[in-house]
Amino acid sequence: MSHSSATVMLTAVLLFAASTLAADEAEYGPLIAEYGPVYSTDTVDFPTPTDHQYKAVFDISKAADSPGDVNQRINTVARYLNMHAQSGVPAENMSLAMVLHGPAARDVLSNQAFNKRFGTDNPNLELISELQDAGVQVVLCSQSAAYNGFQNDELANGVKKSLSAMTALTLLQSQGYALIAF
Repeated sequence: MSHSSATVMLTAVLLFAASTLAADEAEYGPLIAEYGPVYSTDTVDFPTPTDHQYKAVFDISKAADSPGDVNQRINTVARYLNMHAQSGVPAENMSLAMVLHGPAARDVLSNQAFNKRFGTDNPNLELISELQDAGVQVVLCSQSAAYNGFQNDELANGVKKSLSAMTALTLLQSQGYALIAF
C-alpha cells in the first residue's frame, strides 16, 4: 500500500471514528425522549432567553429518502423542543406547528394506509404522537392529500387539514409564528 493510500485510509477511519463519537454525545429529552438529539456546545454568544415566547412553524415538504425511515425534518421539530428545554426554556413558552405538504404528506398516514401504499408501517407515527403530546400542531395540506388520494380516515390521529399549506403558513405567520423552512 502506498503512503498516500495509507494516509487516505487512516483519514477515513479517523473521520468515521470522530463522527461516531459525535453521534454518541447527543442527548435526548427532556420533552421528546427518543427523538430530537441535541449536542452540547461550549459557548453560545447569541442569547437564548428562557422567558421568551417561542412560536415557530416548520414548513415540511420533503419526505425521507426511504418510506421506512423517519423524516429527519419532523425529527428537527423534536430537536427544537429538546434543545430549548435543555437550555431552560419552559415547555409552556414554546408554541410549535408543522405544516406538511408535497411528498412529506405521506408521513401523516396511519399505519394501515402507509403499509398499503409502501409495504411497511409508518416510521413517523410515534414521533408525531409525541410531538402532539408536547403541544405541536400537525397540519396537512389538503391539496397534497387530494393530489395523493389520501382520505380523511387514512390520516394519523390528531392531524388537522388546512385548505392548503400556503394558507396554513400564511395564517400561522400572521399569528406570530416564525417560519422555519427547509
